[in-house]
Amino acid sequence: MDDVVVVSALRTPLTRAKRGGLKDTPAEDMLAAVLEATVKRTGVPAKDVEDIVIGSVLAEGAQRANEVRMAAFLAGFPEEVPVRTVNRQCSSGLQAVADVACAIKAGMYDIGIAGGVETMSRNPMKWEGEMNPKLERCPKAKSCLIPMGLTSENVAIKFGVDRSTQDAFAAESHRRAAKARMLGKFADEIVPVQTHVVDKEGVRKPITVVEDDGIRKGVSTEVLSRLPPAFKKGGSTTAGNSSQVTDGASVVLLMKRSEARKRGLPILGVFRSFAVKGVDPTIMGIGPAVAIPAAVEKAGLQLDDIDLFELNEAFASQATFCINKLNINPAKVNVNGGAIALGHPLGTTGARCVATLLHEMKRNGKRARFGVVSMCIGSGMGAAAVFEAGDASEDAYVHTPVKHAYLSQDAIV
Repeated sequence: MDDVVVVSALRTPLTRAKRGGLKDTPAEDMLAAVLEATVKRTGVPAKDVEDIVIGSVLAEGAQRANEVRMAAFLAGFPEEVPVRTVNRQCSSGLQAVADVACAIKAGMYDIGIAGGVETMSRNPMKWEGEMNPKLERCPKAKSCLIPMGLTSENVAIKFGVDRSTQDAFAAESHRRAAKARMLGKFADEIVPVQTHVVDKEGVRKPITVVEDDGIRKGVSTEVLSRLPPAFKKGGSTTAGNSSQVTDGASVVLLMKRSEARKRGLPILGVFRSFAVKGVDPTIMGIGPAVAIPAAVEKAGLQLDDIDLFELNEAFASQATFCINKLNINPAKVNVNGGAIALGHPLGTTGARCVATLLHEMKRNGKRARFGVVSMCIGSGMGAAAVFEAGDASEDAYVHTPVKHAYLSQDAIV
């Protein structure tokens, strides 16, 4: 079997919307930075890439599609390389990875780039137009309009995730992210972005953005406990235990294993499976608890086989529920922090999580053979994908070998 492998996974720094280093940076500039770095670092000529698929959520569809095409040109890709966008809300970046992997598996092409971009500074979350009166006759359809923060409150109430638990989860996310940044763990996945910011006087100043700016070093549960509820009077979901509104871009270069071997490229990871499942929109945050088991089963594995998880922290309430529901060891989840500390640029997050997961698996060596990326999705869904370490073999890892013939088989070249 000719596996689909990842040979590069990069991202920009993630910065706070309207306040961070990328607040005045156009989407095409952020995306161009990681596209150009992907080509330079791997040595794969831009002309050899046969498709670019980019997830994005908030921007108007036709405009963002053009911005992605512009980004490709700015990064030096020739006109022959096509692009398209995909929108499955918070899983868009991961959906793009799955789309490219499936196209490669289907023989449509051998090399493709997937990723995501979001400029939440420029494209805020909002609803366009009036509410359809037919929704009054269909409660499920109407529930798709419930604000995400209220779905977090619903999860907290329904499954008993109290305020102190949420604040402790958030504080731990910042602690892990701050430690990872201090140790330089994000260095291999981050591409510095040369850009500009406009100050309060309207003066445009050149800067280079080199690191994530939403991480709060030293934040404590006590400090977080003082924040007021953000979405509901008397609620437990706050700005401190929710994901940050963020700008950023990320891209993943995928190809057939035989193609990677022919080019002498090291394999960062292997795409194994992908699943999307629907859930009740009023508690949309539980999506990963349904999608993760489905993706793991598709890979021929069990949950205990998974060594690391990148679980998007849309809200501490839902992330806590999913971890508890699946009985996952918290020490395996978001070991370098998650979206509460790093931020959640909606269309970017899936690809960003792939980058963070695969680089962490590489650092772990033989202690991490399988990893999962997962997130909840607005309107009530969950997505998950399973990845295998690039150098996996049946006898190389510390836990019990997995006896499935279709795992880790080198391609016949």
